[in-house]
Amino acid sequence: MLIFRPLFDPSSSTWTYLLGDSDSGEALLIDPVFEQLRRDETLIRELGLTLKWTLETHVHADHVTAGWLLRQRLGSRIALSVDGGASGADRLLRHGEHISFGSRQLQVRATPGHTNGCLSYVLDDESRVFTGDCLLIRGCGRTDFQQGSTASLYRSVHMQLFTLPADCLVYPGHDYNGMGVSSIGEERRFNPRLGGDVAEADFAGFMQHLGLPHPKKMDLAVPANLRCGRPEGDVEVPADPNWAQLNFSIAGLWEISPHALAEVASKVQVVDVREPEEYAQGLGHIEGALLVPLGQLEARLAELPRGKPIVTVCRSGARSARAAAMLGKAGFAEVANLRGGMLRWRAEGHAAIGAGE
Repeated sequence: MLIFRPLFDPSSSTWTYLLGDSDSGEALLIDPVFEQLRRDETLIRELGLTLKWTLETHVHADHVTAGWLLRQRLGSRIALSVDGGASGADRLLRHGEHISFGSRQLQVRATPGHTNGCLSYVLDDESRVFTGDCLLIRGCGRTDFQQGSTASLYRSVHMQLFTLPADCLVYPGHDYNGMGVSSIGEERRFNPRLGGDVAEADFAGFMQHLGLPHPKKMDLAVPANLRCGRPEGDVEVPADPNWAQLNFSIAGLWEISPHALAEVASKVQVVDVREPEEYAQGLGHIEGALLVPLGQLEARLAELPRGKPIVTVCRSGARSARAAAMLGKAGFAEVANLRGGMLRWRAEGHAAIGAGE
């Protein structure tokens, strides 16, 4: 069975696509984003997948790829177009080649025009195509920089993409209008730049008068992506917290297990966000925990230490996850949520004050 997860980066409006083969556990990521490294790692781990490849649709100008970092952390390999001009890839792709993950594969189609090195990836059964910036939903990538060519883009769309089955789903590299997926049939009919009876001359005239500013991150992103995302200069590699053994959750929070918390309990401040009666009875509370019910947390931030890590706790880990998010927004740099809350803490045999009373 195919595992498929579309993942969105709101800062750059970039879609990243995770595809996996459930039988083998092998997976690949299309267009991973540097700032979303931990999210993607977490999802891959939670789904029990092994990342084999990161694929780029082109050398991006609006975000830095996470390809290099994922190779360092997960051992995946990097693939992109032979015509992209980038260095450091494990494989340079040509039109017509295939990338396999388990029993599934993607066919590589060269679709230049936005840049020389633009690729689209077609799933083996032609049910999905990942078009990067070549074909967007009711639009297309710009052609006014990075070797852009209206003639090449027009031919790429009409010869390589519009020839796919009408029900083939289109997954673009970006979305700016709240639409995550389209189809080849829809874009043939309704794309105002390339569909219907639009001729190449019509398309060229349209594109020449877009008047768009250059992407804000272009001067940073393009050089970094020509190195497959290898950091240099002012780009900082995200560092994992080192004050305890933590795991990053798909919700964007650091989590700590009861065992890991027990090892560092004397070095952290536990903040219990349950109600007073829960704190005193039933499951009890962790020794040294500060009781700050969730409804009072915002008003009592001044009582919390900023010079030591904080672990938020509740009955099951749900309310304390909200508390951890609130503390992060309030500027607390070292915060983790106790995964499973007091239920898991007690189930794993750790002591609690007031338990059972």
